[in-house]
Amino acid sequence: MLTLNPHQLLFSFTLLMGILIAISSSSWFILWMGLELNLLSFIPIMTSSKNQYSAESALKYFLIQALGSASILAASPFSMISLHLSTLIIFLALLLKVGAAPLHFWFPPVMQGISWMQSLTLMTVQKITPISMMSMLISNMSAMIMILSSILSSLIGAIGGLNQTLTRKIMAYSSINHMAWLLASISFNERMWLIYFLSYTIVSSSVVMILHSNQIFHFNQLLTMNLLSKPLKMSLFLSMFSLGGLPPLLGFLPKMLVIQEFIFTKNSLIWLSTLLFSALLTLFFYLRIAISSFLLASPKIKMSLTQPKSKLSLTLPFINLSPLLYPLVLLIMY
Repeated sequence: MLTLNPHQLLFSFTLLMGILIAISSSSWFILWMGLELNLLSFIPIMTSSKNQYSAESALKYFLIQALGSASILAASPFSMISLHLSTLIIFLALLLKVGAAPLHFWFPPVMQGISWMQSLTLMTVQKITPISMMSMLISNMSAMIMILSSILSSLIGAIGGLNQTLTRKIMAYSSINHMAWLLASISFNERMWLIYFLSYTIVSSSVVMILHSNQIFHFNQLLTMNLLSKPLKMSLFLSMFSLGGLPPLLGFLPKMLVIQEFIFTKNSLIWLSTLLFSALLTLFFYLRIAISSFLLASPKIKMSLTQPKSKLSLTLPFINLSPLLYPLVLLIMY
């Protein structure tokens, strides 16, 4: 059962307040203040974990985010010289803040040192403000950087996750790969990246809830999870396939919309081909996780089985089947 201490509740509230201040501000200075409030609220949440590596991860995260915030401040004097140069520096700082390639180097080590729920916050909530800022800063020069960053993120997220045995690092490289699709959706319109981000948040939450409830941090622990619990196995199977974007699951829908926009509005065959190729690679290591928990079993392992600790981890992943109900909803509506 997930419980929040009073100080965690306070900092969670100020974290959300920082996001709301930043995305609703009409001034760059107020927006920067919202970013700093969000950062200074997340650091105590990271250090509240009993994990001995949480302080190291919190320090790494603070230094990287402080560098990004300092770059945004440093860009303001350049706006008097060249507005394009100022926009470029701010855009690079935002890419650093979300952990997009080639500025992704800090993301997997920070993820490895924090708990699962903090990792989920880092993968989803902490990206809202920088992504919304990037969607307002698209120009000709920043669009080229966005395309380059999206292609690199897709390749690094896919190839980097193939060699990992730690589940948090696998999810970190998965997040870098999904960041490539998010950058592609930002280049279209605001509605597109909102749809993709909400879908990614729901699907990744379903995966993290299973891994958190069973405290799975290493690939080998998948072999000793509750193999007799068929709903648990099916939940992990659905969640992993949905995260990989396999139809007809929920994770496929935003990718299909992005591909459709690529076909109708952009003439970027190399960009789309790279995204699709990386999606196949990520689906491979998702499949490896799902198959390990679904098929492998032995009598020795079955002796040490425990019941799942959270019913939410069993029910939430079945939201990935929601696209199957969409035709029924259309029939009811019409």
